[in-house]
Amino acid sequence: MSDTTDDSFSVDNDDVQRAVMAAAMGNALEWFDFSVYSYMAATIGSVFFPSHSQSASLLAAFAGFAVAFMVRPLGGLFFGPLGDKVGRSAVLATTIILMSIGTFAIGVLPSFESIGIWAPILLVLARLVQGFSTGGEYGGAATFICEYSPDKNRGFLASFLEFGTLGGYIIGALLVLCTQLLMGDAAFHSWGWRIPFLFAAPLGLFGLYLRLKLEDSPAFEAVKEEGKAKGSLGEVVSNHLRQLILCMGLVLILNVAYYAILTYLPSYLTTELKIGSIESTLLLVVTMVGMMCVIYLFGGLCDRVGRKPVLVGACIGFILLSYPAFAMLQTTQVWGIVAGLVILGLLTVSLAGSMPSTLPAIFPTNVRYGGFAIAYNISTALFGGTAPYVIQWLIGVTGNKSVPAFYLMTAAAVALIPILLIPETARRPLPGSKAQYAGGSGPRKEPAPAA
Repeated sequence: MSDTTDDSFSVDNDDVQRAVMAAAMGNALEWFDFSVYSYMAATIGSVFFPSHSQSASLLAAFAGFAVAFMVRPLGGLFFGPLGDKVGRSAVLATTIILMSIGTFAIGVLPSFESIGIWAPILLVLARLVQGFSTGGEYGGAATFICEYSPDKNRGFLASFLEFGTLGGYIIGALLVLCTQLLMGDAAFHSWGWRIPFLFAAPLGLFGLYLRLKLEDSPAFEAVKEEGKAKGSLGEVVSNHLRQLILCMGLVLILNVAYYAILTYLPSYLTTELKIGSIESTLLLVVTMVGMMCVIYLFGGLCDRVGRKPVLVGACIGFILLSYPAFAMLQTTQVWGIVAGLVILGLLTVSLAGSMPSTLPAIFPTNVRYGGFAIAYNISTALFGGTAPYVIQWLIGVTGNKSVPAFYLMTAAAVALIPILLIPETARRPLPGSKAQYAGGSGPRKEPAPAA
């Protein structure tokens, strides 16, 4: 542990690594669920929402996906201020076990054929448990990593949160694909689809083990010692309304990109472009593996040049390149699909590598978890989780297969406004926190926190 001065404190490198791993594991579980659900949306639609129309069943499945986002703001309102009051680690341990229970429950639910209308009702209840617990997950995990990370490379370390996101998504996709290949379509549709959901139990227990071994972040402990860890919802809303609005605007593009590309694209490739499910899954898995290989580069880049230049570049890229990328996908030629996925993957990963270190820095330490969780989940509920349903509906109404591109372009244009309004926070202490260093390199003078 390094020496400290009056205006800095240090964190051991081993503690930083454990914090990053434990936080990323929970995020991986969250997106494991999203991945499994999205890659089996057509199967879930036929099992729980049988219909003569494949499109109607798929829409119902996406509605079941979106309904969980109705309660995410409630989860943020509950878990966020609680995390500012009792601590980050205790709340994160609770959210990961609740997420595991909700995902596991879907794997044991009877089908519509067995119990009729109760099947979709129970599916929705399980999704509500997932949504409520997830309301406290991402904001807490990002806060936890950022409060542990040294100021000079916070962007690099926080990008591993999204490394967990992509890892969870890939594991879910590969598990669905392998189960389907090994069992065959008939057995998979009959009962094999349950297997990926059941894997949430051991994954959740492992994540819980990691989180229970962690102490709270030094930043939170300092606030707690000063008697400022009150977790007041009223203070977040009344004194930090501007920060809430800015955070919601930033989250808009991140979530639309994730849910339109990672969650909706598997169904888009199979139902709209008529590409085989195995081929589309493999293409998207390769894309996400590529994203995992470069995400830390964007995290490091935003430490060097600043968060805002990277985010502005990503939004401009979405505005200019989303339509060409989807036009390439619609050629259904190998070169076009690969080129389109590379463009969309690079644009998404440039956001994902920068956002985890940008968003927590909008709020001071005493309201960081609560403010972030509330803003993140309201924006996600309104624009993220609804994206697959709205895009599919718009394609059905307009017949235009470029709808996802226009959706992304609009979200990017809106997000540019808060990006330009937020202060630059790269290589600066988090608001309300002292300068932080790790690894025994000793304290070093950092810029003053942004106003």
